[in-house]
Amino acid sequence: MPKISIITDTDSSLPEEMAAAHHILQVPISIHLDEDFSGTDLTINNAALFKKIDAVGKLPTTAAPNPALFVEYFERVFETEKPDTLIYFAISSEMSATIKSAQTAAQELKGLDIRVIDTNSLCMAQGYMVLAAAEAAVNGASVESVIEAAEKMRENTFLYAALSTLKYLSMSGRVSHVAAGMAGMLDIKPILSVQNGKLTMLEKVRTRSKSWQRVIELVKVDVGDHSIQRVSILHVNDAGSARVFEKLLRDNLDCPADIPMVDMNPGLSVHTGAGLVGVCLVIDK
Repeated sequence: MPKISIITDTDSSLPEEMAAAHHILQVPISIHLDEDFSGTDLTINNAALFKKIDAVGKLPTTAAPNPALFVEYFERVFETEKPDTLIYFAISSEMSATIKSAQTAAQELKGLDIRVIDTNSLCMAQGYMVLAAAEAAVNGASVESVIEAAEKMRENTFLYAALSTLKYLSMSGRVSHVAAGMAGMLDIKPILSVQNGKLTMLEKVRTRSKSWQRVIELVKVDVGDHSIQRVSILHVNDAGSARVFEKLLRDNLDCPADIPMVDMNPGLSVHTGAGLVGVCLVIDK
């Protein structure tokens, strides 16, 4: 039986306790705002991040891990776990150059069996793929079967989130100040989803309560006659609203008893802004 180790990056937003339970390392995304505020997803949290952003009125930059960092993490796994094969599941190549750094690192370590897989996903949709791979590996699956388990998970996973404000998208230049101001006056709350490997704006709904209800409606369509295997509530620095949304979700759908609250990692949250609330679920097909 081959020994297979699994690794990913922090854009999976995989909670630390989940990752630790499956011995999954996460390579961190870098964040830099100024000389006094820089680090990675492992050293900066959303509370500190958005306090700083609101104080200075600008967004930090994010950067993919460089090849040298991947080499460090890959070698660490081989030294500590001694696997026959290491599989790295990367955030979608449509969203980040992270996978290119990993591929470069794998080429440098030619004597080691390292597979670099594009999840074509992100956040907990990526995280659930990683967990499926880790579970398959523990159960003695082959390398090919481990990758297939992750890809099947992607097919059964759905992610929706409602923005609280366009303020932060305006800071990034993705939305003009005029458009953001009009959206604020009209109380427009865009709904995001993962499509073709990108976090895209799916719909625009007026008021937060209606945007949440629309997310529930979209989830109901996806679930249909199937059951929900796994689900997590996503948020950005807004656990209180996330708990309110959880109740709404439970009132409308038959959910598992355990629903983790996932504060999206700063490498992603700088692109959505504080106040985002959403859901990532896996259905049983």
